Amino acid sequence: MKRGQAAVEFLMSYGWVILVVILSVAALAYFGVLSPQQRLPESCLFMAGIGCNDFKADNNSVTLYITNGGGKDLLNVSFSVEGPGPCGNDISNIEELRDGQTKTFVINCTEKLSAGSAFRRDIRMSYTEREGLSHNYLGRLDTQVEN
Repeated sequence: MKRGQAAVEFLMSYGWVILVVILSVAALAYFGVLSPQQRLPESCLFMAGIGCNDFKADNNSVTLYITNGGGKDLLNVSFSVEGPGPCGNDISNIEELRDGQTKTFVINCTEKLSAGSAFRRDIRMSYTEREGLSHNYLGRLDTQVEN
């Protein structure tokens, strides 16, 4: 009888502790503390020499603030979102980007982005060098869509 009583007391004591831990985790999840979208690391990466100084995705567009530090002037520079989904295959304004120059590129989305959602997409940079050769490079943009 004493062994049975000790086992029941052991299970009751630790059972309450386990129940409190489960309720605490449930409360944190309910209030959004454990939401991965709230903790999305933001990044914007392109090839070496191209700096993505600032970026933003909102309901209607993706805006990139780009600096050319590659040592060459670039002509017909544009950015586009790759693949299906919101902003898929939409293209930015086409600009000339001289060495050391910074410009803003806006990709207007034909399909609206939902505020608060994660925007994790490949961004294609297309440009032509002075010598006339065309180039395409894939970059990556990870951010949260703002209102």
